[in-house]
Amino acid sequence: MSGFFRRIYDWLLRLFWATELDVTMIGLQNAGKTSLLRVLAGGEFTIDSIPTVGFNMKKVQKGHVTLKCWDLGGQPRFRSMWERYCRGVSAIVFIVDSADQPSFAVAKDELHALVQKPILDGIPLLVLGNKSDLSDSIGVDELIEELDLKDITTREVACYAISAKEETNLDAVLQWLIARAKN
Repeated sequence: MSGFFRRIYDWLLRLFWATELDVTMIGLQNAGKTSLLRVLAGGEFTIDSIPTVGFNMKKVQKGHVTLKCWDLGGQPRFRSMWERYCRGVSAIVFIVDSADQPSFAVAKDELHALVQKPILDGIPLLVLGNKSDLSDSIGVDELIEELDLKDITTREVACYAISAKEETNLDAVLQWLIARAKN
């Protein structure tokens, strides 16, 4: 177990006994949702991830906390499923390829259409700008502006720059998610 995961494991053991956290990971295709989930589960980053068809569910055990993660396909034909899998979850994680600036307008439209659904009101939203290791990626402040995150007022919103490949900021992501766990 790497030092990073050991620290998270120890921290979780101190805070919780047994908690399950339902999380839905959504975002446009090629944003890195499946890669992020693989790395969080302790697996290796792979550059040639196959696009998710429909959805995957993976349970990630961290100490006595189980993260039940739904990884939904980001292609246009799967976006209509997002709302169904976001109902009643502990948090919605919206992942953006922070180096794919031409996709930001579509990402913003899809995100805002989703969070306007009354059934999803109040569910915390974590926006992750993935691929922060790439030279043409934008920072958190620019991502907040590009996605108009300040206009989302029906829930708690947080935004982090991450890199699934380099495992950058993943400890902050886990801490944010676990803080929203439903006991």
